[in-house]
Amino acid sequence: MLQGPYGGLDRDRPLIRLRFTSCAVGTLLLPLSGLVACLSLSLIYHFEESTYTHCQVSNYLPSISAAISRVPERYIWRCCIGLHSAPRFLVSATYFSFYRSRFASKLPELLLSALTLLCSLAENCGLLLLTYVSSTETYNVHKNGFIVFIASSLLHMLSTCRLWHVIRRYSVNPEEVTSYRWKVRLFLFNVSCCLAAAYFFRRHNKFCETGIYTLFALCEYLVVFSNMAFHMTAFWDFGSKEVIIATTPEDKRY
Repeated sequence: MLQGPYGGLDRDRPLIRLRFTSCAVGTLLLPLSGLVACLSLSLIYHFEESTYTHCQVSNYLPSISAAISRVPERYIWRCCIGLHSAPRFLVSATYFSFYRSRFASKLPELLLSALTLLCSLAENCGLLLLTYVSSTETYNVHKNGFIVFIASSLLHMLSTCRLWHVIRRYSVNPEEVTSYRWKVRLFLFNVSCCLAAAYFFRRHNKFCETGIYTLFALCEYLVVFSNMAFHMTAFWDFGSKEVIIATTPEDKRY
């Protein structure tokens, strides 16, 4: 039986088929390259404006908020985060589906999985809010977006580490063990950087010492980079999986 150009098996083939690892790397490169580009442009073209402090002491690095608040940095960052947000929502749903299959008969872990999903969604929404409302436009909204991002990010990492601690007990898969260990290391490093950033920020506002805001900015960079690395552990979690976009098979008639 002859088939038309869009009939038979060709019609049911996936429209897009990507390895999950390729999707994960692409998703990570968007905010990473965007942040590096914004910091570089701020240091080269807007050094005085981006490193200015309210007490006018010497500062040598821009905060991330300052680096993404000017043109063209603002539009580069918004473009990268906007493109990266959709795959992030997809990964959040993928993890929740994975946890439900792993903990189908364990209520505490199922509830923790739901909390992890909510934290992941809140983290992404907080990132979008602080991205599209810059500190030079509406500072309070930008600040609240940053608080939501940091708080939900830390809680997401903590709950994820707990879930993978349970998974590791019954797992003989070396990739899952490696993923768990790196999750814990990156979570502890992220918490340490958050505490250091909070200390330097408070000390700068209280004493206005030279170079202290630079240390705050450096810690802020490390917080963001370690957050990206934590999400990149999905490379081990779903390394053998594929992302497929396909049409729904039509009903067959006999």
